[in-house]
Amino acid sequence: METLIVLDLDETLLYAVQNKLERDEDFKMGSYFIYKRPYLDHFLTLLARDFKLAIWSSADDVYVKQLVERIKPAHITFEFVWGRSRTTKKRKSVTDDYYFVKRLSKIKQKGFKLERTLIIDDTAEKSMLNYGNAVQVAEFTGDPVDDELLQLSNYLQTLKDAENVRIIEKRFWRNG
Repeated sequence: METLIVLDLDETLLYAVQNKLERDEDFKMGSYFIYKRPYLDHFLTLLARDFKLAIWSSADDVYVKQLVERIKPAHITFEFVWGRSRTTKKRKSVTDDYYFVKRLSKIKQKGFKLERTLIIDDTAEKSMLNYGNAVQVAEFTGDPVDDELLQLSNYLQTLKDAENVRIIEKRFWRNG
């Protein structure tokens, strides 16, 4: 069974901003300028050879589907594309702010095993309930020389045959 990699969108695979950066955007959607993280197409193509891929964002469902249509290479099929409606809303008691958590237990209903699932996100609190499955990446804010996806693809290749990704230490993945 192939390992499933669940990818976040905003600040992980792309950067959406209302004020244009000092370089050309990759595309525009509504009032947003969208910048794809460098090496995104290469990253998705490389991972699709050895892993099953999915997208799960805490953004609005319609927005997520529209973005995925724009960034998905034609030869890649995602197992699912989920937005905010599949997250769990949590409240920070100190600040009274809300945030959205991605509970990987929801994917078990689709036949995926948590021992063979990784979730990639730039925000630790969104995947905090999936500690053994999470790989946290640096936030992407449009830097054209960012190489996080190159480093990440190399690291993920080392996990492709792991029977249980949950028992592997992933906090220091860049050092390995």
